[in-house]
Amino acid sequence: MCGICGYYSFHKNISSKNITEMNQSIRHRGPDDEGFWLSDGVDGRNFSGHDSTEKIKEGFPILKEENSAIALGFRRLSILDLSEKGHQPMLSEDEKIVITFNGEIYNFKKLRKELEVLGYHFQSQSDTEVILKSYIEWGVSMFVKLDGMFAICIVDLEQQKIILGRDRIGLKPLFYSKNENGLIWASEIKAILKNEFIKPEINWNGVYTNFLFQTTLAPETCFKDIFSLEPGSFMSIDLKNQGIINEKFWELSLQSNSTISEKKAVEKIDLLLAESVSEQLHADVPVASMMSGGIDSTLITSKSKPFKKDINAFTISYKFSEEEVKNACLVAHTLEIPHHIKSISDEEVLSELKENIQHFEEPYSSLEVLTNAAEYAKKLGFKVVLSGNGADELFAGYSHSLKLNKWLFLRNFNFVRHFLVTQDQFSKKVKNYFSQDTMFDFFRQSQVGMKPSEAKSVFNPAVFKNINSDLKQYHLQETKDYKGYFEYDMKYSLSSHHVFRDDLSAMKYGVEFRYPYLSNDLIDFVASVPENLRYNGIQNKPLLRKIAEKYLPEEVLKMPKRGFSFPLYDFIKNESWVRDFISKHLESLKKRNFFNAEIIDEWRQNQNDIYDCVKIWQLVTFELWYQKYFENL
Repeated sequence: MCGICGYYSFHKNISSKNITEMNQSIRHRGPDDEGFWLSDGVDGRNFSGHDSTEKIKEGFPILKEENSAIALGFRRLSILDLSEKGHQPMLSEDEKIVITFNGEIYNFKKLRKELEVLGYHFQSQSDTEVILKSYIEWGVSMFVKLDGMFAICIVDLEQQKIILGRDRIGLKPLFYSKNENGLIWASEIKAILKNEFIKPEINWNGVYTNFLFQTTLAPETCFKDIFSLEPGSFMSIDLKNQGIINEKFWELSLQSNSTISEKKAVEKIDLLLAESVSEQLHADVPVASMMSGGIDSTLITSKSKPFKKDINAFTISYKFSEEEVKNACLVAHTLEIPHHIKSISDEEVLSELKENIQHFEEPYSSLEVLTNAAEYAKKLGFKVVLSGNGADELFAGYSHSLKLNKWLFLRNFNFVRHFLVTQDQFSKKVKNYFSQDTMFDFFRQSQVGMKPSEAKSVFNPAVFKNINSDLKQYHLQETKDYKGYFEYDMKYSLSSHHVFRDDLSAMKYGVEFRYPYLSNDLIDFVASVPENLRYNGIQNKPLLRKIAEKYLPEEVLKMPKRGFSFPLYDFIKNESWVRDFISKHLESLKKRNFFNAEIIDEWRQNQNDIYDCVKIWQLVTFELWYQKYFENL
């Protein structure tokens, strides 16, 4: 788990100040070591940095002022092979191929054995070296063999190519920008903005989807000409002509296996989950399980105990989370494992409010718990944390999915919206509901962001006229059943939203989150299970519950689903400091003339429920985002 960055200047050699500043901006991702590699496109040289280990500094000169066409930067968070043998950028024996890699490959030991049979020898115990030699043997065909989370950059001087690749679900971020001057890439947008070729501009299309979905729909970002590399894909850049080709190496399958029984499906999922947990527990540093108290995380903890007798668990306690904490304690007591509880006071949440919001690289509609969880894990000495994230998307866990069958029936009456002419709040809600013509619309409604009509009303008309509000480019296969919703959940709720937030939250404190529910084999198998077994429209996560019954107390199984975030509505209603914070930043925002001041005032005066608060909070976080990335660079 690390941070990577780099650039390829098309027409001239540029100063290494670019790569050192890019690397410094993501120092939090890898405080244990750093490294650089510079090339003219024919030969390359390794350099150390001021944060490199002493042994690395002895082996490579510290990078000072150098000019080059290609530069790679790397920040290391040591998880596997803690020695200098795992240092990056890592070179092939002939020094013609170099790799920087962020993530973990859980099946690297299997791949290593396969490569050893083919005659390869290894100098380290790291998964990075396995990826490097996998590329030497199989080229870009290696991507389909990797089970894990990764963002990879390979410079192949022999083939005159740069290759950027990202894991199937997008668990590890990789952003890039291309213009007439060159190509720049990094684990976080913060680093890209440090390059001399980049001047930050707002991408209003990205802001629009952010307001509707609580996240910007990939591959767009809120920055003009900065994109997220699509999950399950790789990009090849030709060093001879600067040509770029994007290719998918994996697509989510919606094909069901119609013959398997529920009993067999449950047995297989239980086995695959155990295998995934076992593989993801492997680390050369302490590992803990993060338990919120719900089914997903407590089941992961329970499945971990047989493979790691000394597994620890921790729980974040905050206002209104009493039932979750109680259930987490019950599971820890039943498993007889050490359980750490961190109570987060309102003052602690608010003390770093602005800093934590601005760490995210787009507006946000919530108060994130995970930054506090990562900070606590670090204080406890845990660099690796198992997470239950992904189970909701994979197993139909969100309560909104239970409304799917009702919507599929009522959408036949969507014509009634044309007869609604009144403008009261109830009529607006009814009209919005009967405006959900596609599965994409139904999914959008589940994300609890602004409604399209609300977003249109709050933008200054001069800004909105430049926004493409027709979002058909984001439509997927649009099957009229649960599979269609599942596809949107996996691509936009999981890949664009949750794991992106997870990564930024965890890496802010140099902690690695891992996701046992999101192994290759488990995703492939669950996606192949007949729809009637995965989704019944009555109870969320029916298949996962069948497994959890064997491991968890009844109290956990009966607990209703709730989100894992601080109570935003309660803070706004009861904390005068938060209301003052909101007012201050909304007044600043109104002066920019991006948005309709009258609508902002109307929304601020009508804070009746959580949905009203979310709209206001999205505007506040837009202002904080703008201050951070456009005024304070």
